[in-house]
Amino acid sequence: MRSAVVASLGLAVLVGLVAPPAQAEGGHRPPKTTTSWQDVKKPVAEGYGGAVSTVDLDASKAALGVLRRGGNAMDAAVAGAATLGVTEPYSAGLAGGGFIVYYDARSRRVTTIDGRETAPKAMTSTVFEGIPFADAVTSGLSVGVPGSVAQWDLALRRFGTLSLGEALRPAIDTAKNGFVVDQTFYDQTAQNAARFADFTSTAALYLPGGQPPPVGSVFRNPDLARTYTELATRGPSWVYGGDLGAEIVATVKKPPVTPGSTRVVRQGLMELSDLKAYRALERPPTKISYRGLDVYGMAPPSSGGSTVAEALNILEAVPSIGHRVGLHEYLEASRLSFADRNAYVGDPAYVDVPLDGLLSNGFAKERACLIGATALPNPALPGSPDGSYSRCSGSTPTGPAAAPDKAEGPETTHLVTTDRWGNVAAYNITIEQTGGAGIVVPGRGILLNNEMTDFTFGPAPGDPNLPAPGKRPRSSMAPTIVLKDGRPLLAVGSPGGATIITTVLQILVNRFDFGMTLPQAIAAPRASQRNTPTTQAEQAFIDRYGPQLTPLGHTFSLVPGPPVGEIGAATGLEFLGRGKIQAVAEPARRGGGSALVVSSSPGKGR
Repeated sequence: MRSAVVASLGLAVLVGLVAPPAQAEGGHRPPKTTTSWQDVKKPVAEGYGGAVSTVDLDASKAALGVLRRGGNAMDAAVAGAATLGVTEPYSAGLAGGGFIVYYDARSRRVTTIDGRETAPKAMTSTVFEGIPFADAVTSGLSVGVPGSVAQWDLALRRFGTLSLGEALRPAIDTAKNGFVVDQTFYDQTAQNAARFADFTSTAALYLPGGQPPPVGSVFRNPDLARTYTELATRGPSWVYGGDLGAEIVATVKKPPVTPGSTRVVRQGLMELSDLKAYRALERPPTKISYRGLDVYGMAPPSSGGSTVAEALNILEAVPSIGHRVGLHEYLEASRLSFADRNAYVGDPAYVDVPLDGLLSNGFAKERACLIGATALPNPALPGSPDGSYSRCSGSTPTGPAAAPDKAEGPETTHLVTTDRWGNVAAYNITIEQTGGAGIVVPGRGILLNNEMTDFTFGPAPGDPNLPAPGKRPRSSMAPTIVLKDGRPLLAVGSPGGATIITTVLQILVNRFDFGMTLPQAIAAPRASQRNTPTTQAEQAFIDRYGPQLTPLGHTFSLVPGPPVGEIGAATGLEFLGRGKIQAVAEPARRGGGSALVVSSSPGKGR
């Protein structure tokens, strides 16, 4: 019976749910008046000489313009990210942070750049105790020391060909000239309208006339244009110890609360010395072998690379215990890897993360032994990645269950770029909650992050993700690059809080286990099992697979969002051979994404 169920959940059923891209393009941002097909938002593009995929047409065009002018993948990634700070300001910006996984074609090496925000020196492990989560988010207390500008600077100095000022030019132009408001931007503004209204600077920018900008209107951010222009001239030190840093600190310590607001807005802990002390870091990536492919991801303080990799290792061990890889096994591998993630992963400068053990084949085999014909009891307990692993007959989980993750929505954004030389960037950038802390720095047009709420709210003795001075909160961001025979094959990532991990994992499983194309793998309906009693899923997944998975002990609920029932907004690239690249974005989720290539013909993009 098990084999029949697994077979029924295979390729034919999954592919049957994927709609052609043309059926999912409704509701996209109205294109500007142009004469080029590249000014129309499309989820799939194939061609040569370089490619880019983001959630936004303007950001994709900014990155593509850099490639066409001779810039490389890192130049394009920074230009695209800065432009997303204009057009996707509720998910990205210079007051946020992120992670880049990068393949350098010259050295044929994958590395990562950590631009994660850090806690102020005054942060303690008990700072959030007794504070409701919603109150913590919308406050100066939630604001971490931003890492984006330091990350952009390090990334360009190490791997780029442009100066920071040159990379910022497309974003400056977009902020000055404006972009057309789409349904997603309107909806996200409306969802945040109540808290935006409680800050004078935020309301003035994002609630003109007291209302969200209407769909189809042109939205401009002249303050941000001036901020980017000054940053281009003054450089990163303007943020990290200079006048802009002082303005950020002043806003954190005394948020511009609207007179008469009844919201309790706590002051933050950041000092200018915290900004002076900040450093972006180049780190080695996580790496595993899966189905003969090398999968690289982001190491701690992100849990993305380790959790995706552990789940893949578990799935590769599944056939040895008499199973085939199907959706049941995907959900169970994710459940087990999240149990270990919650128990062990944090900032490696503060926590002894057993990364080698978590990524070892021996540990994966021990964990795979727990997967049976029905779903595991909840919560699954963490394993012991100590180097001593038992056979199936003696495999037992150890340790108490860690606290489950809080509900998370579609915050964060992801982009991918590649160039004519074969360099590849996969980049997650974020300000955490959609809309961050809800506080705009007066006169600067930038939203502050609320990354400190990514820490565990205590008391939770022994939790690896408790706050501490200077510590980087654990992240779920999972930019991923896959190599075949030492050359790039695929790059992928997604927003979505903790569902980022399951989205990336499911796309990889769809692509390499179920035989889907990358567009099919990204468009397919999603489910996210994160060691919780109920698996959050999209309605299409529940409708199609619920009747087959429920008898195995799985229960499902719609992901709470917002928007309800939607998981992630992935972007990816695949290298098809002979220099041809396929760029892929969402056909529908988050309004659909924008995939572009330098040239549709070989030779013309070089």
